[in-house]
Amino acid sequence: MLCIFSSNNDVFFNLASEEYFLKNISDDLIIIWKSTPSVIVGKHQNTFAEVNHKYLRDKNILVARRLTGGGAVFHDEGNLNFTFIKNGEEGKLVDFKKFISPVVEFLESLKLPAKIGLKNDVRIDNLKISGNAEHVYRSRVLHHGTLLFNTNIEKLSKALQVYPNRYIDKSVQSNRSEVANISDYLTEKISIDEFAERLFNFLIDKHKGTTVHKIEGIEAKAILKLRDEKYHTWEWIYGYSPPFSIERKITINNNDCLIKIKVAKGRIIEANIYGSDSGDHQIKIIDNMKGLRFEYSEIVNYLEISRLNDATKKLLPEILF
Repeated sequence: MLCIFSSNNDVFFNLASEEYFLKNISDDLIIIWKSTPSVIVGKHQNTFAEVNHKYLRDKNILVARRLTGGGAVFHDEGNLNFTFIKNGEEGKLVDFKKFISPVVEFLESLKLPAKIGLKNDVRIDNLKISGNAEHVYRSRVLHHGTLLFNTNIEKLSKALQVYPNRYIDKSVQSNRSEVANISDYLTEKISIDEFAERLFNFLIDKHKGTTVHKIEGIEAKAILKLRDEKYHTWEWIYGYSPPFSIERKITINNNDCLIKIKVAKGRIIEANIYGSDSGDHQIKIIDNMKGLRFEYSEIVNYLEISRLNDATKKLLPEILF
């Protein structure tokens, strides 16, 4: 088994490294890693529906999509991530308890009353401190999870704060849970770096015959290529979202109107405006949004040169996101 303690905080690189090691080598692996502030959505989620767009823009928080399913999670410098990649027998690879149990044992060694929850998470006092997800590739399984050590809970809450039913789709929805930080329960005050090192050493001791491995050379180049061509692309992060529609009321020139938009592969495929006095030029402006990325900046730039009044130009992007 190879054990990697990643010093790279690039969320896109780390997600790419998981896929690279899952699909391109035969060794079992353990990876411990962190990210700069970011929201990571599950593979089958509608990214647009899972994040607080305005807050993320204002706080420069990144958005990424991972290879596994499940709901959206928040990463920052106070959150630690662990990844297991193991070989196994097809049909018997999905086993959340198998991978969560050693992490719980580690937490128990720190005298923490950690328990495996009903949703394949880890809890203390029934508060969530770890979310987990898996992905199977042939005879190998990727299992990864979060550990909220001293995450900024306020940022986490606001980054994942969404408006229910704003987007009409059939995607996997996140189940929001009350969360807590591990550091609040520790009698011995340690930093997240020390916590990470202790976890790493604990897992090495538990899995005999391990080898500490560094990502470099050909591996690093291959992961960077996968990062640039997939994980850091708009097409993967947003365009991979399932089709959805949105209906929003808006007042234009003192007239109540209804905007209806359909999106597929992240692009607007249909856009209509309905109202008692929509106006031919307004209908054309909305209709001409077809083909645009459903992206805040792209829609803002398009409306900026349109004939809509200034108030509408400002309001429309806000109500869509």
